[in-house]
Amino acid sequence: MASYIFEFFGYRSEDQSSQALSAAANEKCPFIQDICEKTFSDGTISGVCSIKQVTSKDAVVCCPIRLYADDYQILKNVSDRAFKQNLPLVLGKDAIAFAQEHSQECVAVFGKRWGGELRLPQKSGKGGYFVDWVLAWLDQQGDLLEFTAVEVQTIDTTGNYRNGSTTLKSERKLEKTTAGLNWENVSKRILPQLIYKGQVLQREELCKKGLFFVCPKPVFNRIVERLGGASKLLRYALQPAAITFIAHDFAPNIQQTDGATLPLKEVSSLTTTVYQVQEAFNHVALPEENVYKAAILNALGKKDL
Repeated sequence: MASYIFEFFGYRSEDQSSQALSAAANEKCPFIQDICEKTFSDGTISGVCSIKQVTSKDAVVCCPIRLYADDYQILKNVSDRAFKQNLPLVLGKDAIAFAQEHSQECVAVFGKRWGGELRLPQKSGKGGYFVDWVLAWLDQQGDLLEFTAVEVQTIDTTGNYRNGSTTLKSERKLEKTTAGLNWENVSKRILPQLIYKGQVLQREELCKKGLFFVCPKPVFNRIVERLGGASKLLRYALQPAAITFIAHDFAPNIQQTDGATLPLKEVSSLTTTVYQVQEAFNHVALPEENVYKAAILNALGKKDL
């Protein structure tokens, strides 16, 4: 499926400002103020934050770091929801010293660039899943009160947008690419991992609010669709078995100003339980009987009698 790169090194692809051109020339991500981490298979930096398919009016974020705009605001929002309003977020390894020095409650953050990701062991003891973020609420003495986990997921792409990236970097000109959106990962990877992680976290005595999952609105929509629709998922209060889906999207009707990144905002959320998600995921809507027979006969040029 054909598409265009919508955001390149943090700025709209059409943005010809000095800020946009400088970010591309220096391969810098404006959301983390560091070198872009999205690369092609050979290690070349791609700089692609989001793409827009030719047949759609909406762009879709394809780089998780794009969601860390405004100094990791999504983590602050989860902390406010799960613990208390306006607790300071502190690098994991520094959090106890911070709490004791300032006699202040805080949130120790474990994740990439914040003290390392924490691994969830698998039942066999081999391998395991990383949790993107663990937010740990500490009291004024640095003792652990409670924690929660946060997964941040965008969408993988199919096809290739390398030609579009190369042309944008050399000429700042849009070029159509063959990149599409890999929606199959919702069923194959995203939901199975959420169910597993949610079940593990539900057994943790200090994980009292469950798991939070932050994603772009189109991914949220596809997850809800795969689970049979929002009406199929009963809403629950925050609890150890909870999974809270939080969707973000580009702010509607925003003035697109050259030299400025586009703002993202939370547009919807849904708190349910891991068991609701598992039941809905396992309930497969089957097609009518004999669909394979009909397909074979059609391919043979015969009609089903």
